[in-house]
Amino acid sequence: MLKDRRLVLLATRGESTTIVYNFLAERFGVTRVILEIRVPRLQFLRRRVKKLGLLTVAGQVGFVSLIKPILRRESYSRMAEIKQNFRLNDTPIPESMITRVASVNAPETATLLHDLLPDVVVINGTRIISKRTLESVSVPFINIHAGITPLYRGVHGGYWALIERNRGACGVTVHRVDTGIDTGGILGQKLIEPVREDNFVSYPLLQLATALPLLKDAIEGVFNGPATPLLPPKGASRLWSHPTLWGYLHKRLVQGVK
Repeated sequence: MLKDRRLVLLATRGESTTIVYNFLAERFGVTRVILEIRVPRLQFLRRRVKKLGLLTVAGQVGFVSLIKPILRRESYSRMAEIKQNFRLNDTPIPESMITRVASVNAPETATLLHDLLPDVVVINGTRIISKRTLESVSVPFINIHAGITPLYRGVHGGYWALIERNRGACGVTVHRVDTGIDTGGILGQKLIEPVREDNFVSYPLLQLATALPLLKDAIEGVFNGPATPLLPPKGASRLWSHPTLWGYLHKRLVQGVK
């Protein structure tokens, strides 16, 4: 029985984690949900500035602060439609199922995983996972990535594929997790079909809904025998980040990508 297997969800707090939890709980059962505390915003921004530069990060903050709230209002009905069409369950995770940790890479996380003895660990929305955590248990770590890897690693892969007029690579990937950024073996990929009502905010929900059946297949593959990674699509691998305020507005005006 698949429900006799032990599945742990290692994630951050958010709607997507809630949807993933309910999907997994219904089909496999979830042994434990380990939620990491998000990196403090100031610390996060300092790291981004060192990596991307002050001007780029200022533009990204402007986009998140000024544009995303407008897009959320624009996409309210569309988000509800996606949830209904794909039967996404956003019922809150029971508190009794949750253990909170400072970080997925904290020693306490490795100890907790070791003690839980999972058969598979599903990842959602965490920071990059260290080798120490990945090696704390000898089981697969599986992640849903909102993009087609290795072409669109990082964040918002569906949006960036549309920006590049590459609808043939606008989709999702379910993959094994390694110490790189979205570089693990591919277990499943599928394209999404955005409609006119979709925008930057609704793409990820559509990608999540599309990815959940792939996640189910990947987990069943792990439980039933070794899962053979798929060959990656051809093309240059690139790590993508958030759009800037001015970059988003320019692309929306010129290309109509919302």
